[in-house]
Amino acid sequence: MELETMRPNPAWDADSYGESVATLAELADDVGIHVWGGDWCKDCRSQLPDFGAALAAADVPDERIHHYPVEKHDDGSKSGPKVEGYGIERIPTVVVERASGENAGEELARFVEEASVPIAVYLAKRLDAVTELRAQ
Repeated sequence: MELETMRPNPAWDADSYGESVATLAELADDVGIHVWGGDWCKDCRSQLPDFGAALAAADVPDERIHHYPVEKHDDGSKSGPKVEGYGIERIPTVVVERASGENAGEELARFVEEASVPIAVYLAKRLDAVTELRAQ
């Protein structure tokens, strides 16, 4: 099931985030991007459309982006696909993993709920560090 909140924001300006888009584009074929969110969630509704737009601008293939809808229960707990396995407690959560090779499934970066910068910028900074380590 696709999250409505991951539909790209048509007003998002890719040129303003060129470095982040370039980093995502560079790694697009090498990573899997796992997104937990809920269309009911205020943080998801405010952050995920811009992240969806960044992924679209970076031409990240749809098969590399995995959506996991999360339900919130009356006691505040959350459930949904892979929530327990990935330790998801707050949303949105985005996990970037290696997609193939001997280190397939290795977590490269994780965004949880909020940061002082957009999700794409936050992840790109962390992925840049991984890219630099790979180049050494």
